Amino acid sequence: MIGKERGIPIVIFILEAILRRLPKNHVKYPIITEDLDRRWAGFRGEESLDYYLRSLPEKETIIFHDLNFLDGDFNCQIDTLLLTTKLALILEIKNMTGKLTFDTEHEQFFQNKDGNEKGYSDPIAQAQRHRKFIQKLLAEHHFPPVPVDYLVVISNSNAVLEFKGKNDKVIKRVCKSHSMLDRISLYEQKYKTDILTPKDLRKMTRFLVKSNTPPTKFLLQNYGIKKSELKPGVYCPTCDYLPLTRVKLKWHCPSCNTFSKDAHVYTILDSFLLYDLKITNQQFREFACVLSPDASGRMLRSAELNYSGTNKGRYYFMDSFQLEKLALKYRNLRRALRNSDKFR
Repeated sequence: MIGKERGIPIVIFILEAILRRLPKNHVKYPIITEDLDRRWAGFRGEESLDYYLRSLPEKETIIFHDLNFLDGDFNCQIDTLLLTTKLALILEIKNMTGKLTFDTEHEQFFQNKDGNEKGYSDPIAQAQRHRKFIQKLLAEHHFPPVPVDYLVVISNSNAVLEFKGKNDKVIKRVCKSHSMLDRISLYEQKYKTDILTPKDLRKMTRFLVKSNTPPTKFLLQNYGIKKSELKPGVYCPTCDYLPLTRVKLKWHCPSCNTFSKDAHVYTILDSFLLYDLKITNQQFREFACVLSPDASGRMLRSAELNYSGTNKGRYYFMDSFQLEKLALKYRNLRRALRNSDKFR
């Protein structure tokens, strides 16, 4: 059973929004571009595991993809979580090639590809942090003490694994995709006692889905990028140029000479991705560079958003699933515009 479906991770949409508005000569631009490429590779690796995950007993296993949780001033992102009556198993997935070395003695992880060696965050330590977070989260909300464990899965078949150190327990928690199901079976043999009832499973599923929170402002904080460093304005859905100008109730792009009736909706989405899941008329005016409160109000209403409050106290908002759905919708619309006859 799928508790949360797999889709393009929301982090990818956020990184794309940052790059749209960050000057190309900004010192962080190449870093974010590299991180975005890495996220896409990771997503493709996660997709490749679906071939194996479909073999898990559908009625006994609940699968959650791309869960994000608030962790103080940070974000806890879990690639995949498997939940049964006996166990919650975190899958930390890495789509990397070359020689991957797990130095268990010094808690280091590095890649040697084409003779170039580069260090990365240790996925073992990362999975351990995620396990502690999930344990704490479930305990704080008074769920039964279901065991939480983890498995690091290397999804690229061309990767070569090497281990330094003598920590056998760590080595057993790392595998390639083709042996993932066998490793999961070992966990099932280890944890044989039913801790969660079917009612507990349903309740925990609702809780995990409801607690999923997009890491909007966290990425800007992590990169040390201030709001003032991002270019404001409505951007062109066809070529990403900004700012557009308003001409007779339409948005005009001087770069590709196209007109759009709803380009402001893409900019509303950028605000949700970058800052918060709610926005006021004034905040939108400042972000989109719209002078008239009445005009910005019409634009916000045209986006068919949820809203609360009246007059100056009104704000517009959406939840995490609406954000993911809208981000995918408008990404596909942009691709359709760019693939139209005019831009081939």
